[in-house]
Amino acid sequence: MKWHRLSINEIQDLLDTSPQGLSTEEARERLLQGGPNELQEGKRKSTAGVLLAQFKDLMILILLAAAVISGIIGDLSDTIIILIIVLLNALIGFIQEYRAEKAMQALKKMAVAQARVLRDGVSTWLAAAELVPGDVVFLEAGNAIPADLRIIESFNLTIEEAVLTGESHPVQKTALSLEEADPPLGDKKNMAFKGTLVTYGRGAGLVVATGMRTELGRIALMLREDETLTPLQQRMASFGKQLSILVLFLCFVFFIAGYLRGEDVMKMILTSISLAVAAIPEALPAVITISLATSAKRLVRFNTLIRKLPAVESLGAVTYICTDKTGTLTLNKMHVEEVFVNGRLYGHAQLSLLAQQPAGRLLMEAFMLNNDAVPDKEQHIRGDSTEVALLEAAMTLDVHPVAGPRLAEIAFDAGRKLMTTFHAYNGRYIAFTKGAPDVLLQLCTDADTAGITEQVDAMAAAGQRVLGFACRYWDAVPADPAGEVHERGLQFLGLAGIIDPPREEVLEAVTQCKTAGIIPVIITGDHPLTARNIAQRIGIVTSEHDLVITGQELAAMNKETFAAQVEHIRVYARVSPEQKLQIVKALQHKGHYVAMTGDGVNDAPSLKRANIGIAMGITGTDVAKEAANMILLDDNFSTIVKAVREGRRIYDNILKFIKYLMTTNSGELWTLLLGPFIGLPVALLPIHILWINLVSDGLPAICLSFEKAEKDIMNRPPRAPGETVFSQGRGLHMIWVGMLMAGITLAAQSWAIRYGLHWQTIVLNVLCLSQMGHVLAIRSDKQSLFRTGLFSNKPLTGAVLLVLLLQVAITYTPFLQSVFHTQSLSLAEFVITGMLSSVVFIAVEIEKAISAKKARA
Repeated sequence: MKWHRLSINEIQDLLDTSPQGLSTEEARERLLQGGPNELQEGKRKSTAGVLLAQFKDLMILILLAAAVISGIIGDLSDTIIILIIVLLNALIGFIQEYRAEKAMQALKKMAVAQARVLRDGVSTWLAAAELVPGDVVFLEAGNAIPADLRIIESFNLTIEEAVLTGESHPVQKTALSLEEADPPLGDKKNMAFKGTLVTYGRGAGLVVATGMRTELGRIALMLREDETLTPLQQRMASFGKQLSILVLFLCFVFFIAGYLRGEDVMKMILTSISLAVAAIPEALPAVITISLATSAKRLVRFNTLIRKLPAVESLGAVTYICTDKTGTLTLNKMHVEEVFVNGRLYGHAQLSLLAQQPAGRLLMEAFMLNNDAVPDKEQHIRGDSTEVALLEAAMTLDVHPVAGPRLAEIAFDAGRKLMTTFHAYNGRYIAFTKGAPDVLLQLCTDADTAGITEQVDAMAAAGQRVLGFACRYWDAVPADPAGEVHERGLQFLGLAGIIDPPREEVLEAVTQCKTAGIIPVIITGDHPLTARNIAQRIGIVTSEHDLVITGQELAAMNKETFAAQVEHIRVYARVSPEQKLQIVKALQHKGHYVAMTGDGVNDAPSLKRANIGIAMGITGTDVAKEAANMILLDDNFSTIVKAVREGRRIYDNILKFIKYLMTTNSGELWTLLLGPFIGLPVALLPIHILWINLVSDGLPAICLSFEKAEKDIMNRPPRAPGETVFSQGRGLHMIWVGMLMAGITLAAQSWAIRYGLHWQTIVLNVLCLSQMGHVLAIRSDKQSLFRTGLFSNKPLTGAVLLVLLLQVAITYTPFLQSVFHTQSLSLAEFVITGMLSSVVFIAVEIEKAISAKKARA
């Protein structure tokens, strides 16, 4: 229903109500029919359901099966370790999903507890949940709006709607019907919406929508959409599925081959389980979690709070950052940008010149005295943001008014668009009038209307809110001042252009985003001229190909037209919450990873839908914070750039330890799989596989997460959306290095058996020490270890040394020899083992040198 277009009488007829409101009996019937004025949650998963959902992953199911079979055949150590890792991974997923359920609960907290309502013709306070369509609600400064209302009375009623619209200015409300068929939410000046706040004046409204039928309710419905998986979650899900299928196939082939050769069935089952444990990187979920948690802790130092761990790396993958304007790119604080006096325009930096001329000083007095903003005890100025800006500009210039305190006034109203105050002045009296320039100029007797109007248009085109100022001298203060009589014959003083300016550091941050291949886009409820100006000043709009569109223009587009233009649009102004969601989905449909920043309730659905939602920590509502993946503690867009760098670093490191784990596991897999086929005994015992997976795999992999960022990390484009963990040659690396590792190990096994040496201990050490050489070689994808520096990642160097000491311990300590079935190696055996183990390191260093040479060519 287009309530804004209907007259008050028409609405009363439609809702079957009157200026005296509803009767108690009628309200009770409507409450039974329409339900309480509350936001309803969708069907929630049970705690047990959320927990069980964590065990659906195919790789997890294979591990659980391996754990059960290991327990049945008596290998309890494998069972216990696998179960601990699986349960830890499930617990982390459970906590993240459980916390995500809080977004709706935060939205419900915005509900107003009570409202002053007209029932049976009598004003009374009722629980807001009992409101029904047709109720008359009274409003005054400080009230939260309890339902969607059509304004029927307005006495300077002003409402702050930023949480719904993103509009930085409070909106002056009117009771008049509007002509426009479908204006943006922020332009419905005769409507008040649930969850917004009355900042000034008083009024009354008719309830036209309650509960889930309100604008806030529509947002609640959008919050029920499923969250989008982060890039890491998508890649790991794909990786886990591919790996699990491969492992199952290889284990099946291995078992069938052994069975056909007449091997013992139980032995083949045990060996097949060993193969599965060797191939599946059990430590990977734990390693990723520890790595992400470490980076999340680091990011707190950069004023970034991570709510969901996978968000740490997600920023490194985004191709678009859709950002709110007010408070994120701007200071969220209005200031006087330009002043026009006596035919001359003064910029913000030139305002001090105004105090040097009489006309400028008189205009500054008008700024101070025709103003309802006041300093509090801490000298913080409180009041309407525009009036605060005017007062601060005058106070900064240390203006001491000649005129005295206010003696009388003609209050502002939306019809006149003017405000006038009267003051004593040099033995006479002066009236200062401020308001809309087009109205004010018609009342001035000495103004260059054409020239001033041209200046107003230029300032408005620059995104400024323009106010005009005039004065008139009086011999006495009018006894009963009225606009129709006493706002005539004015003397024009000047213009003030007011804007919420961009943060100083944002220009550099936007430049860095573009260098990193990330496209920033403004999505705001603010005026298109204001949004365009800010976008141009910070470098988001730089050419004629960068489009700026409004919510109305977007609504007029069909899906195909919008899809064709979405990658060229840089600013969306006056958009609704549904349209914000539509923009995010359109970009995702184009294959982009989208980050969305915001602070209001209107941002919550798109924050939840985006690949990564970023809420503001200072100005952000609880709803926005609960829907987001991460929170900026300083509300600063430039902080995102630091988080992007960290996100890219951690993803690079995740790829490194996936490369490391998969290469080492494939080395173990080929060693176990190929040995029997070439006539060699099974190379490793289950205890050896467990040792390698927990010590050789886990600790160095975790330490890879401390690796510093590559030098070009912010000068390269985001990784391609279709890129997998096997892209960029990583899959080939895992295969050939794994085969090399297995080949060296099997060669050592064959040689040791041939000469009657301690072959199983040699195999264990060659495989384990080859992995240490490999982890040192892959610290950088491009630079040699000798250029990177052996001690530039001290935790990793320490981990490698620890593994070497542990290998020496299990090889030469009698007690550990009995546990791990090892034997002491002679000096010759030890030297040959060390030489064979260095082959992998040398080979990978040669690979990097060849790749670097090709890149330079």
